Amino acid sequence: MRRLPVYLVLDTSGSMSGEPIEAVKNGVQVLVSTLRQDPYALETAFLSVITFDSSAKQIVPLSELSMFQMPNIQASGTTSMGEALSLLANRINSEVAKTTLDVKGDWKPLIFLMTDGEPTDDWKKGLADFQKQKVGMVVACAAGSGANTGILKQITEVVVQLDTADSATIKAFFKWVSASVSTGSQKIESSGKDVSGFNELPPPPPEVNIVV
Repeated sequence: MRRLPVYLVLDTSGSMSGEPIEAVKNGVQVLVSTLRQDPYALETAFLSVITFDSSAKQIVPLSELSMFQMPNIQASGTTSMGEALSLLANRINSEVAKTTLDVKGDWKPLIFLMTDGEPTDDWKKGLADFQKQKVGMVVACAAGSGANTGILKQITEVVVQLDTADSATIKAFFKWVSASVSTGSQKIESSGKDVSGFNELPPPPPEVNIVV
C-alpha cells in the first residue's frame, strides 16, 4: 500500500505557552478525529508530529490514523527551527518508502510547519538538509505577527498567516489542514498523482491569510 505521509512540524517554544499551545493540542485532536471519519484518509494518510523549542524531537513517528496518539506537549525554550528542518529531512529519508524499479514507494509527503517566532538557530543549514528530500506540498503557517514570513517564504512558496494565535484561529487552521489532507488523499486515489500545488488544496478559511 502506498501511504500519504503527513508531517506536522510545530513550534513549542516559550512564546507559545498558554492559549496557543492548548489550541495546538486541541487542533491536532480535531485533525485526527476528522480524518478518521474520511475513508480515503483513513486508508492512505499517515501522520507524524515533530516539535521544536530549544531542541527538535519527533514526538510521534509516522503512524496510521487509527493508532495515532498525541502525547502531552509543553511550551518552553527557544525556537530551533533549523534543527527541526534537519530532523524532518532525516525522518522523511528513513520513514518514507522510496520508489524503485520494482515497487512504487509512498506518495510525496505533505508538510505543515507552524511557528509564532523567529528561528534562534542556524535555520539555513536545516533548510539545506530539508531541500535534499523530495516532498509534495509544504505549507508554512505564521501564527500571529511575531513570525518572520520572509524566512518562511524561503522554505516554501506557500505561506499563510494567522492574525492571532488564539484558540479559534488555530482551530480554523487545523480544520483547514485536515480538509487539505482529505483532499490530498482523494486526489491520489482518483488521479494517481502526487499533491504538488497549492491550487490542489481547498481554499483556506477567512482566519488564514495567504502571504503573497
